[in-house]
Amino acid sequence: MTRQMLMDNVYLTHIPSDKFKTSYFSAQMAAPLRAGTAGRNALLVNVLGRGTARLPDMAALGRELDMLYGARLGPQLRRMGENQVFGFTASCVEDRFLPPGEALLEKTAELMGDMFCAPALQEGRLRRDYADSERANLIDEIHSIVNDKRVYAARRLLEEMCAGEPYAVRLLGSAEDMERITLEELDAHYRSMLPQGRLELFYCGSAPEERVAGAFAGAFARLPREGLLEPAPTTRRPVRPEPLVVTEEMDVSQGKLGMGFRTQCPDVPANLMLDAMFGGTSTSKLFLNVREKLSLCYYAGSSYHRLKGLVTVSSGIECGNYDRAVAEITAQLEALKAGDWEDWELQGARSSLLNSLRSIEDSAGALEDFIMGQTISGAGDTIEGLMKDISSVTGEQIQAAAQALELDTIYFLKGKEA
Repeated sequence: MTRQMLMDNVYLTHIPSDKFKTSYFSAQMAAPLRAGTAGRNALLVNVLGRGTARLPDMAALGRELDMLYGARLGPQLRRMGENQVFGFTASCVEDRFLPPGEALLEKTAELMGDMFCAPALQEGRLRRDYADSERANLIDEIHSIVNDKRVYAARRLLEEMCAGEPYAVRLLGSAEDMERITLEELDAHYRSMLPQGRLELFYCGSAPEERVAGAFAGAFARLPREGLLEPAPTTRRPVRPEPLVVTEEMDVSQGKLGMGFRTQCPDVPANLMLDAMFGGTSTSKLFLNVREKLSLCYYAGSSYHRLKGLVTVSSGIECGNYDRAVAEITAQLEALKAGDWEDWELQGARSSLLNSLRSIEDSAGALEDFIMGQTISGAGDTIEGLMKDISSVTGEQIQAAAQALELDTIYFLKGKEA
């Protein structure tokens, strides 16, 4: 893997690989996640994805992709730490599987460049009909989040836990903010973001680096560069003196319990192992004890938010079991703090993590997501390096990581009848 700067604040990551039949492309801008711009960035990337000056609508764009042997291209929006990453991903058939003389790399790169630099315009601005249509779609998507109570509760836990921090900002912004975005504001935002944003380009395939760099350099030659908007470092906050408890009522039959913990432990491999043993795998303490043995939860699992130093627990419970569930989840963490586990628990967690890391290399998209996360955060870990570190994590390291984990916030979504 290599990474080079093509122009000011534009970087290309090249991963040579001949294990896939398709080449994978990514062109993504990274900007700090802020309440005032989250909705605009989400709307912008969807509007840009509707067409280009040369291919002004979805029908023309679809015909072009068909001519490129069924190439795929679409918008993407992600949260990485306290940054919003948005742009386009594409894939096309590798040249070695095409008839002689056919080459898709340059054509696909050019199409991605057009998405950013030559969008479909109307009277010199982004198209109003596209903006209105995509705004309505995003507002529907924002409103639909509450329909999946499991996802909704996990999001609400982070919003309460990280209130006042960028990490609490919703990736799509709020429905109210989305409704207020005018075409003039969106167009001005586009013309401001285009020259300032950090652009990360990614390619995974068999083409040599020189050819890929040339293709992307040509495709984005029109990209203005007039300043530097760097990704924001993700900050950590100390744990609250007393845990915050937030209860919300809805018409639900199954309660959703979320518990958020903070840590200042810098040992990432040990924290990954701790999370896997706590609730991140099917051999974890939450799964085997709280769910299977005690039947207190319909589901129970944990997630490690590495950049923020958070571990969050998500579970579905009978509303009347709230106190017992909180006590038992806490008890499982206390067992880890005391070093109370069997060797098979440790080895099962280690095996699960190593298999997950190995599987990343089986998907160009997963590989891009991992590398993009490392790049935006500045962490710089490699898959091989993480696997080596996880393989050597000791029980003492895991126990120390557990002892650094402290309860910060409890969020409970309960039924009104409860």
